[in-house]
Amino acid sequence: MNNTNNKPFNKNNSKAPNDALNKHNVNEQIRSEKLMVIDDLGQQLGLLPRGQALMKAYEKNMDLVQVGENDGVPIAKFMDYGKFLYAKKKQLADAKKHQKVILVKEIKMRPNIGDQDYKTKLNQAVQFFADGNKVKFTLQFRGREATMIDDVGPRFFSRILTDLVEKNVGQVVEEKDSRSNMLWTKIFFVKGK
Repeated sequence: MNNTNNKPFNKNNSKAPNDALNKHNVNEQIRSEKLMVIDDLGQQLGLLPRGQALMKAYEKNMDLVQVGENDGVPIAKFMDYGKFLYAKKKQLADAKKHQKVILVKEIKMRPNIGDQDYKTKLNQAVQFFADGNKVKFTLQFRGREATMIDDVGPRFFSRILTDLVEKNVGQVVEEKDSRSNMLWTKIFFVKGK
């Protein structure tokens, strides 16, 4: 039994999977003396001593993996641990591939922006909304402009909101509003996306 070639999986082996998914106790890592054992076909073998469970796993050329605990009794299962890790990794990769990442795109403007520049920035925002992103508008005040932040800011953002509604991008919702001395930021998103 000291011959590692007969053992299906050895944690100290350099070929062992070194992964964040590798969170299970396998073979000799299991420290409990008694285990509830399930074979590779799903049949319960009952409560067995650790040594006997390991021998049965090695006879089937499988790993003994601790998969859980029930009322303080560890549950171990016969499996090919390398294949198990590979399947888990594939499953996580597929889930990551199918998830939708929502980005927050930022558009910065000044209070005295020209009409053509304003329209260009607004068209950029419409494109960001079409791509399914949120858009953060930042109104930047410099120097003495900061004295008119409470006067110009609300009018400017209401203008942005009405122009976005006129562009027919959907129902635009204001999510977040934050102010500092020289910046006023609002985040908008299209409801339903």
